[in-house]
Amino acid sequence: MLFAGDQKVEHLNNDFYGEGIPKDAANPEHFFEIASKAKIGVFATQLGLIARYGMDYKNVPYLVKINSKTNLVKTSQADPFSNLWYDVDQVVKFKESSGLKILGVGYTVYLGSEFEAEMLMQAVQVVYNAHQHGMVSVLWLYPRGIAVIDEKDPHLIAGATGVGACLGTDFAKVNYPEKEGVNSAEVFKEAIKAAGRTKVVCAGGASDEVDDFLKKLHDQIHISGALGRATGRNIYQKPLDEAIRMCNAIYAVTIEDVTVEEALKFKK
Repeated sequence: MLFAGDQKVEHLNNDFYGEGIPKDAANPEHFFEIASKAKIGVFATQLGLIARYGMDYKNVPYLVKINSKTNLVKTSQADPFSNLWYDVDQVVKFKESSGLKILGVGYTVYLGSEFEAEMLMQAVQVVYNAHQHGMVSVLWLYPRGIAVIDEKDPHLIAGATGVGACLGTDFAKVNYPEKEGVNSAEVFKEAIKAAGRTKVVCAGGASDEVDDFLKKLHDQIHISGALGRATGRNIYQKPLDEAIRMCNAIYAVTIEDVTVEEALKFKK
């Protein structure tokens, strides 16, 4: 149950201010208040935010996102490349000096980009070095670039999880497939099988109605065979109390194996 908080770079301020978004979301500390009071597996965000707020939220399990880019440069302008911000050794030193519960690192690869080779080289070093220090690795694996016709193609997403397995990562985070005329939960099974012993986590996507979100999550786990989901906007684009209840509902489905109906009781 990955609580995703890396979007202040990835999406700039689009997710945190505007119509339908509560005032709570405008402050970065909203992330940390949720993560400290709700049931989560890990909170993923950039090291700068952890350094600014972590001392007040030492109970939170963290995952450091060690590369990021904004959404300003579109694929039509240039193929995506998200360069490494920190190496694993720097994260380990911060972990030791801060005493925070940093459990792992995350890195994004854009497969199909003309910069794919460089990102793959960085990714495999991140995975290897994380394991040398006893930390978990999560790779965001997104087919994206001028060469990619359909980012949500089920067969292509299965290829991405297979790449994750070859890189040796513990978790591959990928988009949920979409294809006209097919059941997403059924075709997503291809990606789960392709990943082998690497576990698959679905990207959360834009905000959904709570019932629809939890039903999709339940299908991803119990039909497709995914391990869970990385959720951002569907949590933090809510006032604090509601966000905590949403977290607890997601945790109940993902970790405690409850039904959607039972999880909705947590939400209410």
